[in-house]
This record gives sequence, structure tokens and C-alpha cells, in this order.
Amino acid sequence: MRSWKKFSSVALVATLAIGLAACASDEGGSSSSDYPKKNITLVAPSGAGGGWDLTARAISKTMNDTKLIEKPITVENKPGGGGAVYMAEFATKEAKNDYVLMVKSPPILINNNKAEGNSPYGYKDTTPLAQLTRDYGAIVVKNDSTFKTLQDVLDALKKDPKAVTLAGGSAPGSMDHLVGVLPAFKAGVDPKTVKYVSYDGGGEAVAALLGGNADVIATDASTIATYVKSGDVRVLAVSSSERLTGDLADVPTYKEAGIDAEFTIWRGLFGPKEMSEGAKNYWSEKLEKMVETDEWKAELEKNGWASEYRNSSDFTTYLEEQDKVIVELLTALGMQK
Repeated sequence: MRSWKKFSSVALVATLAIGLAACASDEGGSSSSDYPKKNITLVAPSGAGGGWDLTARAISKTMNDTKLIEKPITVENKPGGGGAVYMAEFATKEAKNDYVLMVKSPPILINNNKAEGNSPYGYKDTTPLAQLTRDYGAIVVKNDSTFKTLQDVLDALKKDPKAVTLAGGSAPGSMDHLVGVLPAFKAGVDPKTVKYVSYDGGGEAVAALLGGNADVIATDASTIATYVKSGDVRVLAVSSSERLTGDLADVPTYKEAGIDAEFTIWRGLFGPKEMSEGAKNYWSEKLEKMVETDEWKAELEKNGWASEYRNSSDFTTYLEEQDKVIVELLTALGMQK
């Protein structure tokens, strides 16, 4: 009888332990076996039409079309401050929410390191999941602009910096701004004297250019290809180390235009800072499979993106390295915090 009671006590303790562990798992996040339990949201912290928006929609479409993830994935646009406004929300309110993820690029580093409009939150306030693509900056004018080359723009800036309105889809001191003023800085123009107008997303910056509210815009090379095809704009230079292919094959690089500089725009997917191990492992596995699918490769080709995949660990290391590069660039421009 005592033996049975002893066995019963052990069994009861074991059962309670399992139950408590299960409860702890439910409270602390998702285990790899039960995630996802509900629909997932990918946030593009900008307006429609820019690189973040297109990347989020490409991920959502590929995952849904391939059934790699069976729960529906929706995309939400949350513009403001070149991504800084939603970054604050993501780093605080959504810190433990496994069901809200965010697409980002260099501004997650830039906004955290620049002096003006500085964001207290950076990549360390997230869980980097994967780098997915590589893109470059482009200097763009309307098709009927009097500026025919990048040098024409630089000459005008040297004559009177305030006479040229440069616009971009990110805040002052952020990515588009850096892409745009980098050639001016290298050409001897004080970047602080360049008139820069910011918009919430690349699509709005293009609209400003076409509407006559900007003379030049700095934007992503991939997102401008559609407007090049339609004949609405001309690209004067791109920030890549070598010429691009496709619709921008005839566009010179900064270096070919006489400016010794380049700027790479990577894009990746981030989870919340306190993302559960189950959700992190789930996404890591699914993203690694996604980048090999024909559907994802079709999205890359359609959007003019170069594939550059890094898993969570490698992406985190890359972000640490890029953070140093951004600080050096901002310091050279006198824009660091």
C-alpha cells in the first residue's frame, strides 16, 4: 500500500510539473509546436509604395502562396518619422508580441545614431530574424528636368544649396537623406546647407517629384524602376559599386559620376525584442525555406532586388558591423548624436 502511495505521489508531482511547465510556456510565448495559433501581422513602418512596404507584401504573398505558413499574414502600413514613430511602439508595446513583425533597413541603425530626430530605439530592441535583400540608392529627377547628370545637380548645389530642393521618403539624417547628401558632401558641399524635405515613404517622395514639389529625390533603386519604364523620371546615378542590371543598366554609379562613395540598402525582417524561442525558431526555419522558393525568386525579379540572405545569427553580426559604418558616416557628415 505504501509503495502505491509513494508511486502516486511521484506521479502527481510529475503531472503538476508538466502542467506548470505548459502554463509557463503559454504565458512566456509560443512553443515551437503550437506557433502560430492566430493570424500574423507584418508592419511596414512607412506609407505604401516604398521599399519596406514592397518587402513586407512580398514576404506575405510568398508565405501565403506557398503555404509555408498556413495562418494568414497581413501587411499594415504605419508611417511616421521615417520609421522612428512605429519603432518606438514596436520596441515597447509589442516587445512580447510574437504575432507582430517588422520590416526594416539601415534606418533602424541611422535613426538610433543620428543627432537630429534621434530615436532611443535600435536593432538591439528587436530580434533580428533574417536579412533578405540588397538594394541601392538612386538620385532621381523628372524626365523633363534641366539636370541631365549628377554633376549638374552638384554644380547647382555649389552655386546655391538652397536653390535645389532634395526630397526623400525618410526623416532628415536618415537613409534617403544620407543617400542624397553623400555625393554633395564628397563634392565639397556642406550637407547641412542642402535643402531636404522628408516624406513618409518612397511613394510619397516620387509623388512630390512628379508634382513639382521637389527638384531631386533620393530613393531606392529598385522602387524607381516602374517610373523609369513609364518615362516619368530619369535616374542620374546609383550608389552601387558596379552598374545594376535591367531598367537601370545604363545609369552610372556614384564612382562613375566622379564621386568616390557607395551605399548599400539591405532589408530584413525583425521580431519583437522578447520574442519567444518557439516563434523565433519557427520564423528562422520558414524564412530559410522561403528564400529558396520560385515564388520568392519571382518577387525578387519583379522588384529588382538582389538576393542576400543571412540567418538570424549572421544578420545580428552584420548589424553590429553596419552600426559602426553608419556611425562613421554620420560623424563625417556632422550628424551623429
